[in-house]
Amino acid sequence: MSKKPTFDPRLDIVFERFVDAPPQLVWEALTKPEHIKEWYMPKAWGRVSRCEMDPRPGGVFGIDIVVGDGQEVPNLGCILEAVPRERLVWTSMLFPGYRPAVFDDIPITAIMTLEPAGTGTRYVFTALHRNEADVAANQESGWKEGTDIALDQLVAHVASIR
Repeated sequence: MSKKPTFDPRLDIVFERFVDAPPQLVWEALTKPEHIKEWYMPKAWGRVSRCEMDPRPGGVFGIDIVVGDGQEVPNLGCILEAVPRERLVWTSMLFPGYRPAVFDDIPITAIMTLEPAGTGTRYVFTALHRNEADVAANQESGWKEGTDIALDQLVAHVASIR
Protein backbone atom coordinates (compact mmCIF):
# COMPACT_ATOMS: atom_id res chain seq x y z
CA MET A 1 0.00 0.00 0.00
CA SER A 2 1.34 3.43 -0.87
CA LYS A 3 2.15 5.94 1.86
CA LYS A 4 -0.35 8.49 0.52
CA PRO A 5 -3.56 6.98 -0.85
CA THR A 6 -5.64 9.13 -3.13
CA PHE A 7 -8.34 10.86 -1.10
CA ASP A 8 -11.75 10.80 -2.75
CA PRO A 9 -14.19 13.16 -0.96
CA ARG A 10 -17.13 11.18 -2.40
CA LEU A 11 -15.96 7.92 -0.78
CA ASP A 12 -13.71 8.81 2.13
CA ILE A 13 -14.27 10.37 5.55
CA VAL A 14 -11.28 11.95 7.26
CA PHE A 15 -10.87 12.80 10.94
CA GLU A 16 -7.89 14.66 12.32
CA ARG A 17 -6.71 15.43 15.82
CA PHE A 18 -3.69 16.96 17.49
CA VAL A 19 -2.61 14.83 20.42
CA ASP A 20 -0.29 16.54 22.89
CA ALA A 21 1.91 13.47 23.33
CA PRO A 22 4.68 11.78 21.34
CA PRO A 23 3.77 9.32 18.54
CA GLN A 24 4.96 6.36 20.68
CA LEU A 25 2.28 7.04 23.28
CA VAL A 26 -0.45 7.56 20.67
CA TRP A 27 0.62 4.31 18.98
CA GLU A 28 0.26 2.46 22.28
CA ALA A 29 -3.23 3.92 22.77
CA LEU A 30 -4.19 2.75 19.27
CA THR A 31 -2.77 -0.77 19.51
CA LYS A 32 -2.91 -1.99 23.12
CA PRO A 33 -6.25 -3.50 24.24
CA GLU A 34 -6.05 -2.03 27.74
CA HIS A 35 -5.94 1.46 26.22
CA ILE A 36 -8.44 0.83 23.40
CA LYS A 37 -11.05 -0.24 25.97
CA GLU A 38 -10.79 3.23 27.54
CA TRP A 39 -11.48 5.38 24.47
CA TYR A 40 -12.88 3.40 21.50
CA MET A 41 -16.62 3.46 22.27
CA PRO A 42 -18.43 6.74 23.09
CA LYS A 43 -19.03 6.34 26.83
CA ALA A 44 -22.64 7.56 26.65
CA TRP A 45 -23.42 4.93 24.01
CA GLY A 46 -21.81 1.77 25.41
CA ARG A 47 -18.51 0.09 26.17
CA VAL A 48 -15.87 -2.20 24.73
CA SER A 49 -16.50 -5.75 25.99
CA ARG A 50 -13.57 -7.46 24.27
CA CYS A 51 -10.50 -6.26 22.43
CA GLU A 52 -7.85 -8.20 20.60
CA MET A 53 -5.11 -6.54 18.59
CA ASP A 54 -2.15 -8.06 16.76
CA PRO A 55 -0.56 -5.13 14.90
CA ARG A 56 1.19 -6.97 12.08
CA PRO A 57 0.06 -7.67 8.50
CA GLY A 58 -2.58 -10.40 8.63
CA GLY A 59 -3.09 -9.85 12.36
CA VAL A 60 -6.39 -9.48 14.15
CA PHE A 61 -8.22 -6.20 14.71
CA GLY A 62 -11.08 -7.23 16.97
CA ILE A 63 -13.14 -4.89 19.09
CA ASP A 64 -16.53 -6.04 20.39
CA ILE A 65 -18.83 -3.45 21.88
CA VAL A 66 -21.92 -3.49 24.04
CA VAL A 67 -24.45 -0.80 23.19
CA GLY A 68 -26.94 0.87 25.50
CA ASP A 69 -29.59 -1.87 25.43
CA GLY A 70 -27.01 -4.58 26.20
CA GLN A 71 -26.70 -5.82 22.63
CA GLU A 72 -23.21 -7.12 21.81
CA VAL A 73 -21.81 -6.01 18.48
CA PRO A 74 -18.71 -7.86 17.27
CA ASN A 75 -16.21 -6.07 15.07
CA LEU A 76 -13.53 -8.19 13.46
CA GLY A 77 -11.02 -7.18 10.83
CA CYS A 78 -7.55 -7.77 9.48
CA ILE A 79 -4.45 -5.61 9.83
CA LEU A 80 -3.04 -4.81 6.40
CA GLU A 81 -0.06 -2.67 7.37
CA ALA A 82 1.59 -1.75 10.66
CA VAL A 83 4.51 0.65 10.91
CA PRO A 84 4.97 1.39 14.62
CA ARG A 85 4.50 5.06 15.56
CA GLU A 86 3.64 5.96 11.92
CA ARG A 87 0.84 4.01 10.30
CA LEU A 88 -1.78 1.35 10.95
CA VAL A 89 -4.09 0.10 8.19
CA TRP A 90 -6.90 -2.39 8.75
CA THR A 91 -10.02 -3.50 6.95
CA SER A 92 -13.32 -5.04 7.98
CA MET A 93 -13.54 -6.69 4.54
CA LEU A 94 -11.10 -9.42 5.62
CA PHE A 95 -10.80 -11.59 8.70
CA PRO A 96 -7.39 -12.19 10.31
CA GLY A 97 -5.00 -14.11 8.08
CA TYR A 98 -6.51 -12.34 5.03
CA ARG A 99 -9.56 -14.66 5.07
CA PRO A 100 -12.50 -13.21 3.12
CA ALA A 101 -15.02 -11.75 5.55
CA VAL A 102 -18.72 -12.30 5.79
CA PHE A 103 -20.48 -9.29 7.20
CA ASP A 104 -23.79 -7.51 7.28
CA ASP A 105 -22.40 -4.12 8.23
CA ILE A 106 -20.88 -1.34 6.15
CA PRO A 107 -17.28 -2.37 5.51
CA ILE A 108 -14.43 0.12 5.64
CA THR A 109 -10.70 0.19 5.27
CA ALA A 110 -9.14 2.46 7.87
CA ILE A 111 -5.84 4.26 7.46
CA MET A 112 -4.46 5.70 10.68
CA THR A 113 -1.37 7.89 10.40
CA LEU A 114 0.78 9.53 13.05
CA GLU A 115 3.23 12.39 12.43
CA PRO A 116 5.29 14.34 14.94
CA ALA A 117 3.86 17.87 15.19
CA GLY A 118 5.48 20.39 17.51
CA THR A 119 5.15 19.04 21.05
CA GLY A 120 2.78 16.26 20.01
CA THR A 121 1.35 14.15 17.24
CA ARG A 122 -0.88 14.87 14.26
CA TYR A 123 -3.28 11.90 14.07
CA VAL A 124 -5.32 11.32 10.92
CA PHE A 125 -7.96 8.60 10.60
CA THR A 126 -9.26 8.03 7.08
CA ALA A 127 -12.16 5.66 6.44
CA LEU A 128 -12.34 4.37 2.86
CA HIS A 129 -15.78 3.22 1.67
CA ARG A 130 -16.87 1.06 -1.28
CA ASN A 131 -19.37 3.54 -2.68
CA GLU A 132 -21.34 6.72 -1.98
CA ALA A 133 -24.30 4.75 -0.60
CA ASP A 134 -22.05 3.32 2.16
CA VAL A 135 -20.75 6.81 2.96
CA ALA A 136 -24.30 8.13 3.23
CA ALA A 137 -25.38 5.18 5.37
CA ASN A 138 -22.42 5.72 7.72
CA GLN A 139 -23.17 9.45 7.92
CA GLU A 140 -26.83 8.77 8.77
CA SER A 141 -26.22 5.90 11.21
CA GLY A 142 -24.32 8.00 13.73
CA TRP A 143 -21.02 6.30 12.90
CA LYS A 144 -19.36 9.61 11.99
CA GLU A 145 -20.60 11.30 15.17
CA GLY A 146 -19.51 8.30 17.24
CA THR A 147 -16.07 8.32 15.65
CA ASP A 148 -15.71 12.04 16.43
CA ILE A 149 -16.59 11.36 20.07
CA ALA A 150 -14.24 8.36 20.25
CA LEU A 151 -11.35 10.42 18.88
CA ASP A 152 -12.00 13.12 21.48
CA GLN A 153 -11.89 10.32 24.07
CA LEU A 154 -8.60 9.08 22.54
CA VAL A 155 -7.06 12.54 22.96
CA ALA A 156 -8.27 12.73 26.59
CA HIS A 157 -7.10 9.19 27.35
CA VAL A 158 -3.60 9.82 25.98
CA ALA A 159 -3.43 13.00 28.08
CA SER A 160 -4.37 10.95 31.17
CA ILE A 161 -1.59 8.38 30.65
CA ARG A 162 1.08 10.87 29.64
